Amino acid sequence: MSAHAYTAEAAARARARAEGEPPSQGPGAGRPLALAAAGVLALMLLWVLAELVPSIHYRDAQLLYDLTKLDTSGFESVGLFILHLLNPLLFIIWGIALVSTAIARGRERVAVAVVVVMALAPLTSELLKPILAHPHASVGGVYIAAASWPSGHATAAAALGLSAVLVAPERARGLVVGIAVAFALLVGFLLLVLAWHMPSDVLGGYLVAAVWGALAVAGLRFSARARSGR
Repeated sequence: MSAHAYTAEAAARARARAEGEPPSQGPGAGRPLALAAAGVLALMLLWVLAELVPSIHYRDAQLLYDLTKLDTSGFESVGLFILHLLNPLLFIIWGIALVSTAIARGRERVAVAVVVVMALAPLTSELLKPILAHPHASVGGVYIAAASWPSGHATAAAALGLSAVLVAPERARGLVVGIAVAFALLVGFLLLVLAWHMPSDVLGGYLVAAVWGALAVAGLRFSARARSGR
């Protein structure tokens, strides 16, 4: 291999590492695509179990009722503040901040991946709600409207966390993963305690975001391989 070719290959690998993408000989898009397919199957199975299997349908409502007992007036105010961070306008601001950070670091493809995840994951959840609306069981007077699956807030929290992980530099990625997981779990917990969603709604929201996150990673890996090949 000539010195020029070696330098070009090294530069391509450096760009791939900087953008969180694998080098040409690393793992390709197959695994994240398989994960996305598994996520879709898990979504289908979750909805069938939670809505069409009577015993699980009832347990979903029972778990929600048990968690609402943790609610207090002070807890509610803090919870509402945290959930407010995912309101549409603020969510767009977080997305713009992440995209701008990726572009500033010369990671345009990652910026595109963030746009895909943060736009299409919440949109998917909002489109699925009316299509898959199904009456929920009610325990202890706690009632959730039929068109609640999957949770838009849970989807947004997970999509925001996944996007932050994509943008994070490699040296800080472990810390960002921990913060993202903690934030998504906290949002899910608050949605249940405040009786905004059923447990199956929250899990469904996580799965929707995971599917789009996996597809975004697959796109990045495919793009990195194609660019390296050229």
